[in-house]
Amino acid sequence: MTSIEGSCKCGEVRLSYEGEVGTVTVCHCADCRKLQGGAGVIAAPVASATLRWTSGQALITEFESSPGKKRAFCSHCGTPLYSRRDDLPHVLRLRMGSIDTATEVVPVAHIFCNDLPPWAMLDDDLPRYPRHEPGRG
Repeated sequence: MTSIEGSCKCGEVRLSYEGEVGTVTVCHCADCRKLQGGAGVIAAPVASATLRWTSGQALITEFESSPGKKRAFCSHCGTPLYSRRDDLPHVLRLRMGSIDTATEVVPVAHIFCNDLPPWAMLDDDLPRYPRHEPGRG
């Protein structure tokens, strides 16, 4: 069981989560790189039913980045908050940059490494996969 508190940069959107966290990965697909503005994004899968927005839920805007996939951000400051898929409504993939606590939540692998640009420097020993980690479709 993990306890997470999080917020956007401006502090208007706040979240609270108590529950299990799925496999945390660093995604390097072109969409994640372009929409996050870096070499990749670290995402923590959580149960959407257990996540609570403690303030600012009306400021959350979702963008459909590909058919059936939504990415959410604070419409005031632009902080990425989560992504979700229409075919997996019970899961939100929280953006680790919005998490203020839960230091035990750490990535276990890099995914979509075939999309890594030459300037992306990976300085760890985590497993690297060309697409999703094994067991995830």
